[in-house]
Amino acid sequence: MLRDWKDWLRRSRWGFQWRYWRGQTPWDTQITPPEVVEFIADTPPGNALDLGCGTGTNAITLTRHGWQVTGVDFAPKAIRTARRKAAAVGLEITFHTADVSDLGMLTGPYDYVLDIGCLFVLGEKERIKYADGLARLMRPRGWYMLYAWLPRPWQGGTWGISAEEVESLLKGHFTKVRQVIGEENGHASAWYWFQRR
Repeated sequence: MLRDWKDWLRRSRWGFQWRYWRGQTPWDTQITPPEVVEFIADTPPGNALDLGCGTGTNAITLTRHGWQVTGVDFAPKAIRTARRKAAAVGLEITFHTADVSDLGMLTGPYDYVLDIGCLFVLGEKERIKYADGLARLMRPRGWYMLYAWLPRPWQGGTWGISAEEVESLLKGHFTKVRQVIGEENGHASAWYWFQRR
């Protein structure tokens, strides 16, 4: 029973928030991945949305390259940190403490949406709401980049999202342009590039 409770806490919003408060956030590397840097270098700036933005590292990188950025994360401490980091370097970025599966406060349209490690932690119903919100907010021909764990054993269960699940979730409004399978700490993960139809 204790193991089930610990697993729930690690996967829950409370678990993520607790880890932010304790400074135990291994996902927050403070480094923008090379896949994103490459995209920025090859794409004219526009409006960007960073889903699961955490402490704002990627939002700051995008803004420094001319993008108008909105960041969303459900962890209040992460958003407070993101706002402080942006202000410290003199950048104007809009950050919202909100659920990525309920983006009704946003109107878009966005030319680029980035999600590094957020979608795969959502439950099935939240994933559907997320995909609907994504389709509503994106400009036609806009780019959606996703980094996600492929299904793997984790903390006594399975966590991640398969490539087939991602495609099925997005197929109504998006075309997959590219996919790269890699690994993180010995476990399979993937980058996806989709374009809004």
